[in-house]
Amino acid sequence: MTFIKITEQPSLYDDLEKKSVHELLVDINKEDQKVALAVEKAIPAIEKLVSQIVPRIEQGGRIFYMGAGTSGRLGVLDASEIPPTFGMPNTLVIGLIAGGDTALRNPVEKAEDNMERGWEELKAYNINEKDTVIGIAASGTTPYVIGALRESRKHGILTASISSNPDSPIAQEAEIAIEMIVGPEFVTGSSRMKSGTGQKMILNMITTATMIQLGRVKGNRMVNMQLSNEKLVDRGTRMLIDELGLDYEEANRLLLLHGSVKKATDAYRAED
Repeated sequence: MTFIKITEQPSLYDDLEKKSVHELLVDINKEDQKVALAVEKAIPAIEKLVSQIVPRIEQGGRIFYMGAGTSGRLGVLDASEIPPTFGMPNTLVIGLIAGGDTALRNPVEKAEDNMERGWEELKAYNINEKDTVIGIAASGTTPYVIGALRESRKHGILTASISSNPDSPIAQEAEIAIEMIVGPEFVTGSSRMKSGTGQKMILNMITTATMIQLGRVKGNRMVNMQLSNEKLVDRGTRMLIDELGLDYEEANRLLLLHGSVKKATDAYRAED
């Protein structure tokens, strides 16, 4: 089967330097509108992945994101948002980027070309069959990700891939291949644009759906969020007002005493 690298195909637009700012923004937005439709087509694969992740986490498993460059940064970003949003430990969803934390701000030369490094990093976390490894690469050809997926699958670990090219090498290594074909980028080859946007959308879908399935949301609210600043304390207080019919002062006292909306609600109802 021929591997078509759509992410490297020429932009549908040319002479970008001759366009006005308005024209540039309109055309970028026109391309961005294609992303959600590409992600929609990938929902069956995303659903299959989440359905297999949830029971693994319930048994003590974790999610590992593996990527390089923009893909790696987006994985780290999504992982870092799980503790404050859902009150889960920072060891539940772990983002690994080729080149380590230095690569979050600065490119690390040739780090993504090391086929063995990804698996070595996973072994340092004592990875096991309860865990899930998700490789992220717009091109689908990153050796760091390919090697990690290949070894993970050999060891009976659930693997998935997120890529923007059909039938890519990382898709062939993964048990569940999520392919969102967004087409050529506005600036030829700049996969931080549509591909990056689509990756962020898919990562949001994976972790949000998983956390909801694990009971970390009630109704439509983040009842387990960390109370790490005044805005979130105020938000939690107002949740308790709506849920329990308390005045602001009592709701705030109860929230700070128990540390989360869920714990405060459970404690109040247990005493009632």
